[in-house]
Amino acid sequence: MSENHKFQLGTIGALSLSVVSSVSIVICNKALISTLGFMFATTLTSWHLLVTFCSLHVALRMKLFEHKPFDGRAVMGFGILNGISIGLLNLSLGFNSVGFYQMTKLAIIPCTVLLETLFFRKKFSRNIQLSLAILLLGVGIATVTDLQLNLLGSILSLLAIVTTCVAQIMTNTIQKKFKVSSTQLLYQSCPYQAITLFIIGPFLDGLLTNQNVFAFKYTPQVLFFIVLSCLMSVSVNFSTFLVIGKTSPVTYQVLGHLKTCLVLAFGYVLLHDPFSWRNILGILIAVVGMVLYSYYCTVESQQQKATEVSAQLPQVKESESDPLISVDNGSGILSDGVVPKAPVWNSNKDLQA
Repeated sequence: MSENHKFQLGTIGALSLSVVSSVSIVICNKALISTLGFMFATTLTSWHLLVTFCSLHVALRMKLFEHKPFDGRAVMGFGILNGISIGLLNLSLGFNSVGFYQMTKLAIIPCTVLLETLFFRKKFSRNIQLSLAILLLGVGIATVTDLQLNLLGSILSLLAIVTTCVAQIMTNTIQKKFKVSSTQLLYQSCPYQAITLFIIGPFLDGLLTNQNVFAFKYTPQVLFFIVLSCLMSVSVNFSTFLVIGKTSPVTYQVLGHLKTCLVLAFGYVLLHDPFSWRNILGILIAVVGMVLYSYYCTVESQQQKATEVSAQLPQVKESESDPLISVDNGSGILSDGVVPKAPVWNSNKDLQA
């Protein structure tokens, strides 16, 4: 099996794991929050990250992955920023209407595109932009119901959008810059994220719910769902870093909106949530946008790969015609059937895990 096929299978596996684990944990958290009254989302997220770190530490002891230390300041800054972005998203939900919060999540994709264009000189074709616009329109129709504005909520939403975009872009760039895997980055950044949220979590949750997380009555049923949610979060956090590392922050956000549509559908089927023709229309439009985005990403990556291969052919012929070059460099001729590996994708958080 070629390297390109292995990369494609790895990407599909990462995307599938992210969807399944995220939808599962959202349903679990919905039961925990809506049915059992455990409203402390930020504190719960800090427990998620703590369990994720402990699980990865056990995996490290079992030598399932290799520890690769790198720039400590970058890791600490990245971990703290990730924790702050989660806290700001939860605050945005607390101080805004549900409709405005959904608009905040929708704004993450265009903001990410803007930041990558300005600071990384990344180009997004018109086809990609069109498919993203269709996707956002569909999710907006399906989820946005009201738009009640207030100054504090708007400021919190703006800060949440910027910190989330920067954190997700950093997830991708750090893995490539320091040549670390998603597991290695998650293992080193988890403690900083967990500590940040563990410190600010009880304060934020108390501000939003007027309840004390430590005074809550923890029944066996509540403890069961908390443990189940924490175990699911290991897969969610791992797959998040894996998807962003293998694809891009924009693709991860597209995947996030797919999860939103699936959560709406599962909520209707399993929990008998209210469902209207507007939800159905929005989901169908969003699915069209996702299909177009996937198609254009695949086509453009294949075109890019073909361009790179054709650009290398003259170099191969030149090295074959001059034996001295082949002897000196030792790499003048490519093996038959081997082509350079190219990314397949170009480049919350419904309920944060």
